[in-house]
Amino acid sequence: QVQLVESGGGLVQAGGSLRLSCAASGGTFSSYAMGWFRQAPGKERDIVAAISWTGDTTYYADSVKGRFTISRDNAKNTVYLQMNSLKAEDTAVYYCAARAFSSAAGMIAGKNKYWGQGTQVTVSS
Repeated sequence: QVQLVESGGGLVQAGGSLRLSCAASGGTFSSYAMGWFRQAPGKERDIVAAISWTGDTTYYADSVKGRFTISRDNAKNTVYLQMNSLKAEDTAVYYCAARAFSSAAGMIAGKNKYWGQGTQVTVSS
């Protein structure tokens, strides 16, 4: 059983930056693909970015390409989401997810994911 704890959310002005972190415990972190999802009020939870369990492939939603970067540090059991040039439409609760031995693309709709509790990101315009 993998436990995931997100941190780093907050309030930022449009054009600003935030870095989200997700610390994992209870499993072999290096065996898990990791992803970031977000859910705005009244909308479905959508994938933002993902990184394969091997760390060699990534996936980004079109809306964040060129602005967000996902990375992982297996020594720290942590995955990061660097968010630059933030826009008001990036406002959402951001969730971390893990899926064993998955590709980055497999995080999009794959089942058997573990989830964190979420962290709020609010971008003021």
